[in-house]
Amino acid sequence: MPLSGWILLQVLSIELKHVLAVQDLPLHHSDPFDRLLIAQARVENAQLVTADGQIEQYADQVNVLW
Repeated sequence: MPLSGWILLQVLSIELKHVLAVQDLPLHHSDPFDRLLIAQARVENAQLVTADGQIEQYADQVNVLW
């Protein structure tokens, strides 16, 4: 069956490269876990799906959907 029209989700493990990438982010958001998600999406060139309006401040760093 073709996957046309489907959204594919992948669960990612937290790796050292994701943790280290947090230090390169501007301090728009103070929540450390959200910052880790942003860094992870940036490193993996992945789209971050969230309803958190503060994360939109990172739109120049990561592709945010919602």
